[in-house]
Amino acid sequence: MSVAEQAASAPAKELEALSITKTVNEGDNDNSDDEGEAGNPDEGGGSGGAKKKKKNKKRNKKKKKAGAAGQSDELTVPVSQLFASNGYPEGEICEYVDDNRYRTTSEELRAKDRLNEQQIFDLRRAAEVHREVRQNVRQRIKPGMDLTTVAEMIENGTRVLSEASGFASGIGFPTGLSLNHCAAHYTPNAGDHVVVQADDVLKVDFGVHVNGHIIDSAFTMTWNDRYDPLLAAVRDATNTGVREAGIDVRLGDIGAAIQEVMESYEIELDGKTVPIKPIRNLCGHNIGPYQIHSGKSVPIVANGDQTPMEEGELFAIETFGSTGAGYVNEEGVCSHYAMAPGTHPRPRIPSAQKLLHTITKNFGTLPFCRRYVDRLGESHYYLGLKTLVDSGVVMAYPPLCDVKGSYTAQFEHTLLLRPTVKEVLSRGDDY
Repeated sequence: MSVAEQAASAPAKELEALSITKTVNEGDNDNSDDEGEAGNPDEGGGSGGAKKKKKNKKRNKKKKKAGAAGQSDELTVPVSQLFASNGYPEGEICEYVDDNRYRTTSEELRAKDRLNEQQIFDLRRAAEVHREVRQNVRQRIKPGMDLTTVAEMIENGTRVLSEASGFASGIGFPTGLSLNHCAAHYTPNAGDHVVVQADDVLKVDFGVHVNGHIIDSAFTMTWNDRYDPLLAAVRDATNTGVREAGIDVRLGDIGAAIQEVMESYEIELDGKTVPIKPIRNLCGHNIGPYQIHSGKSVPIVANGDQTPMEEGELFAIETFGSTGAGYVNEEGVCSHYAMAPGTHPRPRIPSAQKLLHTITKNFGTLPFCRRYVDRLGESHYYLGLKTLVDSGVVMAYPPLCDVKGSYTAQFEHTLLLRPTVKEVLSRGDDY
């Protein structure tokens, strides 16, 4: 979501060394027990129309990205200390195709690209933090763990590796740890004691920001291989959305391509064959400085939206699949909040005034959760929070759930539509 800025400036030559050729990630998934088999991330440039994705297409191996040698098992080394030149790894580079093919070699657009070097530098730093944290915690999250422990493990790692410092760097939004039929927007509040079970489907969605430039990426974990087709479907659908995304591509065309892929999968549960459905009222989104949702939505079903993606935009491409109704409703106690953009009248209730000051000072328009407020030493603030929500100063985002007894999965990547190439910033060895 969002707020002010600060930042270490990138070396002037950092972007001049960018590869213009398409980088194909070639390596096998190291966590097949978590995700099952999925299609390869066809690195097309998103020229426009959606292409049919074949479910059984053979995967290409992905090239391992340069790892951060020297990171400790406890995530104690900031990424700035692991990359001495301050040149962070680039994401997956995808050349534009068809009518946009000229962009790859255009000297004018290369010069335009260099004007955005600070943004790209910040995003790559945030992406490296995300990769290192998630690759570490994916080995440590196990059945029997309390979700509060899981959240704090992810968040503490993010704070250390990003050298968290207010609006300069740190956590992008609360860690989502949604189980089973709950698809999104659950993180534990103080006093919650939810324990991961061996038969659970856990969505892990967390963000990292540097100077308000947010990397938003998510994955799903399971410990029972019966869910492999569900994870494969969603991962394949997300990769399809990533492939189709591009300058001038219509958002509705991306949704149609995602839906076609997702619905080509099915899963057997308890002796019954169940179709896998996209959750039609969840979607991806573009991202602005300090603003996790900044206006455009990327559907995961065909909806006829003719709005185009545009040069320079940053998008989170995320898809959700379900064995249930394919539709979510708000359910349960809220934990996610964010201050609404714009100016707001001063609350009349003292507790609301005090809390608004705390939110403005520490989060701005970046999302937050109750645990983050607790961590700042605030107490007895529930009346103030309710007042701010009721008056529209703060937006509440309760958990989003499909029908009970169903299972949902999520995968998500952040990509930047640079003038010359599409860069999938959050791509890694794992997904």
